[in-house]
Amino acid sequence: MNKRRLALTIALTCVGLLLLGSFTAPERLSPVSGAEYALPMEAPPFGADARGRSLLGYALQGAQIVAGPAFLAAVLVGLLATLGGLLRCAGSERLVTIVNGFREVVGALPRMVVILVVALLTPPEWRGLGVLAVFWAILAAPGAIDEASAVASRIGGANFVEALRAHGFTRPRIYLYHIVALNLRPVIVRHASETLMQVVFLEVALSYLALASDEPSFTHLESFHSWADLLYMGYTSLILDVPTMHALLLGLGLVGVTAVLSVSVTASARAR
Repeated sequence: MNKRRLALTIALTCVGLLLLGSFTAPERLSPVSGAEYALPMEAPPFGADARGRSLLGYALQGAQIVAGPAFLAAVLVGLLATLGGLLRCAGSERLVTIVNGFREVVGALPRMVVILVVALLTPPEWRGLGVLAVFWAILAAPGAIDEASAVASRIGGANFVEALRAHGFTRPRIYLYHIVALNLRPVIVRHASETLMQVVFLEVALSYLALASDEPSFTHLESFHSWADLLYMGYTSLILDVPTMHALLLGLGLVGVTAVLSVSVTASARAR
């Protein structure tokens, strides 16, 4: 098995685990009497919390919180990067100017400040990771558009399209196959996978801050538990004599799966 196929296999496995966790997440966590602070050997597969609730439920609910918004943000960034590259090949200076203006204005905005402002201004009934993920994707798009445009310029832009048209190729084949699939694919996939990972990290960071300050979460319902709950729960074992190190390791492992997903997707789409 070559490196590209191995990376694709790892990526599909990570995606499958994330989606499986999202679809099988319980609505509520049920405590089990006598399983308080149980280790993975005592309450498989991941142990239990202070109330005897299985940490597997935390992992599944966290996956449900991040899966949809993260994939949505990745697709949105991929589409915007594709659009930026194709417009560079369209030969329209007006469109290029508009895209450049969007890239410069949005790219100059501080992402975290904008996200926090959006989170605070969003009505309570609309609050959720989906809204924040869309704004994060828009803020991350300028970098993807800029790199896709640079790739399109290197291959010749509008001159490349006209040269292939002179050889009898149709416009759909030129734009979708020769430009997007053969040349822009590595850039599009890399930025999309990085955005997916960033949205997951964003959710964990915001949820952790909410837990630390004892405030309601911006990203999910109060009945749900984020992967940040595992990290917060496990962090106490580092400063207090509380047996929750297994929760910390599980939280770090789940975040690590997301990082592996991003890296493996990028490697599988790398140019030959």
